Amino acid sequence: MGILVGVDIGGTKTTVVLGRTRLGGLDILDRTQFPTEPRTRSWHDVVRDIIGATGQMRARVEMPPGAAGGLGGAPLEGIGVSCGGPLDSRAGLIQSPPNLPGWDNVPVIRELERGLGSRAFLQNDANACALAEWRFGAGRGTRNMVFLTFGTGMGAGLILDGRLYEGTNDLAGEVGHVRLAEEGPTGYGKTGTFEAFCSGGGIAALARAAVEKRLDAGQHVGFCAGRESLALITAHSVGEAAETGDAAAREILALSGKFLGRGVAMIIDILNPQRIVIGSIFARCRRFLQPAMEKEISGEALTPAARACEVVPAALGERIGEYACLTVAFAYAEGADNGSSR
Repeated sequence: MGILVGVDIGGTKTTVVLGRTRLGGLDILDRTQFPTEPRTRSWHDVVRDIIGATGQMRARVEMPPGAAGGLGGAPLEGIGVSCGGPLDSRAGLIQSPPNLPGWDNVPVIRELERGLGSRAFLQNDANACALAEWRFGAGRGTRNMVFLTFGTGMGAGLILDGRLYEGTNDLAGEVGHVRLAEEGPTGYGKTGTFEAFCSGGGIAALARAAVEKRLDAGQHVGFCAGRESLALITAHSVGEAAETGDAAAREILALSGKFLGRGVAMIIDILNPQRIVIGSIFARCRRFLQPAMEKEISGEALTPAARACEVVPAALGERIGEYACLTVAFAYAEGADNGSSR
């Protein structure tokens, strides 16, 4: 059985994963991580490190044929790259993502194919996660599935009629840019967007506004010592406070859940999916987000479409990024009709 390499390129770190397929799943054999540091290191440096890390991992796991767990010199069948957009998956170019300054039309696929001698494939991170959850996670068995990131940002990966839908120029699924309210926090360059209410930064912004209002009224807020601590509020600290029973934190998450429901209802009405899989913050704070989400879906979505759609947390957990980039390699290397990196 051949092996796969997955590369998850982020603004602060890059993860390289070595894996292989098995019946019904993927095995991660080894992984390594190093800083991306776009302001101090060029994309050439990162690509060189990816190639070097791949060679080191293969050397660690390749044993003589017949050795327990050894690969015995199995061929490299494909390389999958997951990165935030914008990008051109068909041309294999990373096109100036906001978190990667200086990465302007980077020919990452060409460079990796030259350096590693195998076909390489590129997808944005939401699409890669959608493929992973569809193949190996909470979306298994569906033909129409939507994956929502709900992490640092809000984006969607769309599996429609049994295949990944990328759109005309890789911009399908940018639901975070959709405005859900005229007022509210800012996200994706606009006020009141899906991302502004349903992302890590969005929840932190909602929390700062709510806490400031309570402090103005002379009320105590357990997870914020005072105005000097407003800037330290994060979605993580709000979630932790909610777990301890903090009423303010739970109200903030319920508000985010309301707008999550509004966005999900829109997706249900437009795409009529079988399942919507939501990652990251939803998976961790589900019990505080879900009641308000479900109430909003009930009031906003077409009833027959809502009844046909399950809304569930992602199944691949905190390692979804590793599975996602490997799944890009797997899906394309096996010849699945999911598009092309060129």
